[in-house]
Amino acid sequence: MDENKRKQYERVFSHFDENKDGKISPAELRLCLGTIGGKISESEAEEVVLLMDSDGDGLLGLEDFIRLVEGTEEEEKVKDLKEAFKMYEETDDECKCSSTGSSSSITPRSLKRMLSRLGEKKSVGECEVMISQFDLNGDGVLNFDEFRNMMA
Repeated sequence: MDENKRKQYERVFSHFDENKDGKISPAELRLCLGTIGGKISESEAEEVVLLMDSDGDGLLGLEDFIRLVEGTEEEEKVKDLKEAFKMYEETDDECKCSSTGSSSSITPRSLKRMLSRLGEKKSVGECEVMISQFDLNGDGVLNFDEFRNMMA
Protein backbone atom coordinates (compact mmCIF):
# COMPACT_ATOMS: atom_id res chain seq x y z
CA MET A 1 0.00 0.00 0.00
CA ASP A 2 1.39 3.39 -0.91
CA GLU A 3 2.06 6.03 1.74
CA ASN A 4 -0.73 8.39 0.59
CA LYS A 5 -3.39 5.69 0.81
CA ARG A 6 -2.18 4.67 4.27
CA LYS A 7 -2.33 8.30 5.45
CA GLN A 8 -5.90 8.54 4.15
CA TYR A 9 -6.84 5.43 6.11
CA GLU A 10 -5.17 6.87 9.21
CA ARG A 11 -7.19 10.10 8.89
CA VAL A 12 -10.47 8.22 8.49
CA PHE A 13 -9.54 5.90 11.36
CA SER A 14 -8.74 8.90 13.56
CA HIS A 15 -12.11 10.42 12.71
CA PHE A 16 -13.91 7.19 13.66
CA ASP A 17 -11.87 6.88 16.88
CA GLU A 18 -13.87 9.44 18.84
CA ASN A 19 -12.26 8.85 22.24
CA LYS A 20 -8.77 8.78 20.66
CA ASP A 21 -7.75 5.51 22.32
CA GLY A 22 -6.27 4.14 19.10
CA LYS A 23 -9.14 1.65 18.69
CA ILE A 24 -12.62 1.70 17.16
CA SER A 25 -15.40 0.20 19.24
CA PRO A 26 -18.63 -1.16 17.77
CA ALA A 27 -20.41 1.97 19.06
CA GLU A 28 -17.85 4.27 17.36
CA LEU A 29 -18.13 2.30 14.15
CA ARG A 30 -21.91 2.56 14.20
CA LEU A 31 -21.90 6.27 15.04
CA CYS A 32 -19.43 7.21 12.34
CA LEU A 33 -21.10 5.10 9.68
CA GLY A 34 -24.31 6.92 10.57
CA THR A 35 -22.68 10.30 9.99
CA ILE A 36 -21.77 9.32 6.42
CA GLY A 37 -25.19 7.94 5.62
CA GLY A 38 -24.60 4.28 6.40
CA LYS A 39 -26.91 2.30 8.62
CA ILE A 40 -25.76 -0.55 10.77
CA SER A 41 -27.43 -2.02 13.82
CA GLU A 42 -25.66 -2.42 17.13
CA SER A 43 -25.49 -6.19 16.68
CA GLU A 44 -24.17 -5.82 13.11
CA ALA A 45 -21.46 -3.43 14.32
CA GLU A 46 -20.48 -5.89 17.04
CA GLU A 47 -20.38 -8.70 14.47
CA VAL A 48 -18.17 -6.68 12.10
CA VAL A 49 -15.76 -5.85 14.90
CA LEU A 50 -15.72 -9.47 16.08
CA LEU A 51 -14.94 -10.69 12.55
CA MET A 52 -12.18 -8.16 11.91
CA ASP A 53 -10.61 -7.95 15.39
CA SER A 54 -7.17 -9.55 15.06
CA ASP A 55 -6.05 -9.33 18.69
CA GLY A 56 -9.29 -10.37 20.39
CA ASP A 57 -9.79 -7.20 22.41
CA GLY A 58 -13.23 -6.49 20.94
CA LEU A 59 -12.01 -3.37 19.17
CA LEU A 60 -10.60 -2.50 15.74
CA GLY A 61 -7.02 -1.35 15.52
CA LEU A 62 -5.76 0.54 12.48
CA GLU A 63 -4.70 -2.63 10.63
CA ASP A 64 -8.09 -4.25 11.35
CA PHE A 65 -9.79 -1.13 10.04
CA ILE A 66 -7.71 -1.14 6.85
CA ARG A 67 -8.56 -4.81 6.23
CA LEU A 68 -12.26 -3.99 6.77
CA VAL A 69 -12.23 -1.10 4.29
CA GLU A 70 -10.13 -2.97 1.72
CA GLY A 71 -12.49 -5.96 1.99
CA THR A 72 -15.52 -3.75 1.49
CA GLU A 73 -13.90 -2.19 -1.57
CA GLU A 74 -13.21 -5.66 -2.98
CA GLU A 75 -16.85 -6.69 -2.43
CA GLU A 76 -17.98 -3.57 -4.30
CA LYS A 77 -15.59 -4.32 -7.16
CA VAL A 78 -16.92 -7.88 -7.47
CA LYS A 79 -20.51 -6.61 -7.39
CA ASP A 80 -19.72 -4.08 -10.15
CA LEU A 81 -17.97 -6.75 -12.21
CA LYS A 82 -20.98 -9.05 -11.89
CA GLU A 83 -23.21 -6.27 -13.23
CA ALA A 84 -20.82 -5.67 -16.13
CA PHE A 85 -20.62 -9.41 -16.83
CA LYS A 86 -24.41 -9.57 -17.10
CA MET A 87 -24.29 -6.91 -19.81
CA TYR A 88 -21.96 -9.08 -21.93
CA GLU A 89 -23.65 -12.44 -21.32
CA GLU A 90 -25.37 -14.36 -24.05
CA THR A 91 -29.14 -14.34 -24.05
CA ASP A 92 -31.82 -16.77 -25.18
CA ASP A 93 -30.75 -19.25 -27.86
CA GLU A 94 -27.18 -17.90 -27.98
CA CYS A 95 -26.50 -18.85 -24.36
CA LYS A 96 -24.06 -21.66 -23.69
CA CYS A 97 -25.62 -22.40 -20.32
CA SER A 98 -25.72 -25.70 -18.53
CA SER A 99 -29.00 -27.55 -18.41
CA THR A 100 -29.67 -25.95 -15.02
CA GLY A 101 -28.98 -22.50 -16.45
CA SER A 102 -26.55 -21.76 -13.62
CA SER A 103 -23.45 -21.41 -15.78
CA SER A 104 -23.46 -18.27 -17.90
CA SER A 105 -20.78 -17.07 -20.24
CA ILE A 106 -19.62 -14.45 -22.68
CA THR A 107 -19.36 -15.82 -26.20
CA PRO A 108 -17.64 -14.20 -29.19
CA ARG A 109 -21.09 -13.18 -30.52
CA SER A 110 -22.19 -11.58 -27.26
CA LEU A 111 -18.84 -9.76 -26.96
CA LYS A 112 -19.20 -8.48 -30.53
CA ARG A 113 -22.75 -7.30 -29.80
CA MET A 114 -21.74 -5.44 -26.62
CA LEU A 115 -18.66 -3.86 -28.18
CA SER A 116 -20.85 -2.72 -31.06
CA ARG A 117 -23.20 -1.03 -28.57
CA LEU A 118 -20.15 0.73 -27.15
CA GLY A 119 -19.19 1.98 -30.62
CA GLU A 120 -16.35 -0.46 -31.21
CA LYS A 121 -16.66 -2.57 -34.37
CA LYS A 122 -15.09 -6.03 -34.11
CA SER A 123 -15.66 -9.18 -36.12
CA VAL A 124 -16.66 -12.44 -34.44
CA GLY A 125 -13.16 -13.71 -35.29
CA GLU A 126 -11.54 -10.76 -33.54
CA CYS A 127 -13.75 -11.39 -30.53
CA GLU A 128 -12.72 -15.07 -30.54
CA VAL A 129 -9.08 -13.95 -30.35
CA MET A 130 -9.87 -11.53 -27.51
CA ILE A 131 -11.67 -14.26 -25.56
CA SER A 132 -8.93 -16.84 -26.20
CA GLN A 133 -6.41 -14.66 -24.34
CA PHE A 134 -8.38 -15.08 -21.09
CA ASP A 135 -10.17 -18.39 -21.69
CA LEU A 136 -8.41 -20.47 -19.03
CA ASN A 137 -10.38 -23.69 -19.55
CA GLY A 138 -10.30 -23.54 -23.37
CA ASP A 139 -14.07 -23.76 -23.91
CA GLY A 140 -14.18 -20.74 -26.23
CA VAL A 141 -16.24 -18.58 -23.88
CA LEU A 142 -15.57 -16.55 -20.73
CA ASN A 143 -17.13 -17.51 -17.42
CA PHE A 144 -17.27 -14.95 -14.60
CA ASP A 145 -13.89 -15.90 -13.09
CA GLU A 146 -12.19 -15.57 -16.47
CA PHE A 147 -13.95 -12.24 -17.03
CA ARG A 148 -12.76 -11.02 -13.61
CA ASN A 149 -9.15 -11.96 -14.51
CA MET A 150 -9.52 -10.10 -17.80
CA MET A 151 -10.75 -6.96 -16.02
CA ALA A 152 -8.00 -7.02 -13.36
